[in-house]
Amino acid sequence: MVNIIWLLMLLAGIIVAGFNGHIEVVTKASLEAAQTAVNLAFELIGLMAMWLGLLKIAEEAGLVALLARLLRPFTRYLFPEIPRDHPAIGSIIMNLSANILGLGNAATPFGLKAMQELQTLNPRPGEATPAMCTFLGLNTGCLTLIPATIIGIRAAASSTDPTIIVGPTILATGFSMITAVVGDRLLRRFYNGRRG
Repeated sequence: MVNIIWLLMLLAGIIVAGFNGHIEVVTKASLEAAQTAVNLAFELIGLMAMWLGLLKIAEEAGLVALLARLLRPFTRYLFPEIPRDHPAIGSIIMNLSANILGLGNAATPFGLKAMQELQTLNPRPGEATPAMCTFLGLNTGCLTLIPATIIGIRAAASSTDPTIIVGPTILATGFSMITAVVGDRLLRRFYNGRRG
């Protein structure tokens, strides 16, 4: 549906430009946007390579395992139905760690792996489990301490202070994570009450 909306907006712009005799504006804007996208992508590749490299070094140095141990009580509370040493817990922690560091692109593979692992525990494969719903809420509303990708985009766009968004990002994502956890707990009670 979204693709259709974008297509209609694009076609409407071309038609309006054609009727007004300014079709060259569409061509010029398309070329400029493509050039800007390529430049931004190259600048972000360097930033992502650096952060992914640091994440890999942290993983090899045992910092991720340490973070996993620190987050174990938190994950036990949020995911009581997942067995203690199940691989899903490690994938969930890696996903949340990458999200906390603002590395959404690095978090995606861990999120997909976590959902695959959670699916192995699912007694009804056509229906999401409470753990899947909790993970989805946490993944979507995760606290971000270092919005690395956004800082990179702002730096690439020649922002005078690309890191100024760190404070507001921590505040906003902190509230979103609290909302996700509280909402999950309330919806679990409601759902369990209706089933039981």
